[in-house]
Amino acid sequence: MKLYTYFRSSAAYRVRIALNLKNINHEMVPVNLLKSEQQSEDYLQVNPQGLLPALETEHGKLGQSLAILEYLDELYPQSPLLPSDAWQKAQVRSFAYAVACDIHPIDNLRVLKYLTGELQISEEQKTEWYLHWIRIGFEKLESQIGDTDFCCGNTPSLADVCLVPQVFNALRFNLDMSEFPKISAIYERCNQLPAFIEAAPENQIDAN
Repeated sequence: MKLYTYFRSSAAYRVRIALNLKNINHEMVPVNLLKSEQQSEDYLQVNPQGLLPALETEHGKLGQSLAILEYLDELYPQSPLLPSDAWQKAQVRSFAYAVACDIHPIDNLRVLKYLTGELQISEEQKTEWYLHWIRIGFEKLESQIGDTDFCCGNTPSLADVCLVPQVFNALRFNLDMSEFPKISAIYERCNQLPAFIEAAPENQIDAN
């Protein structure tokens, strides 16, 4: 397998964690978002959406991190990202989608670049935008976490795979995580596990 990735892409970070949790052999292919390499003709042959990540498999090439994660979970059942129980599975998906579908899309790089480029808002206003939406999202997630080691139980799941990259980026924007002690504890706990450590942005071959 080949994973087309960028070291600070939250969506690619999710897939890196999952590949590591499942001990799936894979090759990393860096695509530099800051240089807009995801819009190059070569990469558009891999993923016509022009987004990261993309996974090249024996069946073909697949985009969208959540689709990739569920594909991997079905193909490689070891260290499952989703529980077998239907209700628990829905709970994990609900948490993960809150991150991947509600928080991340309005705070990702292409949105922030549009704000400072086309709309010409200041760097301070961009940061205010980012922190506003992250804080609202994290407040809701914090209220959902019970007395468990991870987001939805006592083993890492799809929810944790989505949460950890989002916290990493929140810290880059200096969000005060003391407001979210449960999220912070899960983030620290995950980052003691080899699969999360190896997937961390600073440990990638294209890290600056």
